[in-house]
Amino acid sequence: MSVELPFAPVDTIIRRNAGELRVSAEAAEELAHRIQLRGADLAVDAAEHATEDGRKTLMAEDFGVETVVDKDDIELPIAPVDRIARIDIDDSYRVAMDARIALADILEDYADNVAAAAATLARHADRRTVKDEDIQTYFELFE
Repeated sequence: MSVELPFAPVDTIIRRNAGELRVSAEAAEELAHRIQLRGADLAVDAAEHATEDGRKTLMAEDFGVETVVDKDDIELPIAPVDRIARIDIDDSYRVAMDARIALADILEDYADNVAAAAATLARHADRRTVKDEDIQTYFELFE
């Protein structure tokens, strides 16, 4: 599975949680991969909700979102999030724009949590750089 999400916005998310720490390119790549896996899983669940309601269009409510944020308030780009949503669902499903934005918001919150924990792990290891091993350790410990 190729990573659909560009690394630059993921790097930005890690940096805003890392404070004075540097961020390795491998950390951004690892987190982008993990975000993609999470997004694909969430889309499968959302497709099940839509199917139960007799729809082939995923809506924000299928992701458990009642109020959709403004897309300009999200760091993650919407087009790759749309592709992520479609990875593991049938091609007959459509993803509404509000669902794409809702999923991007959910994934960005997820990334913020992982990035903050990875920064803590890097500091604990007495390093000045957040590395991919910090992202991996987070998932070994907490997922």
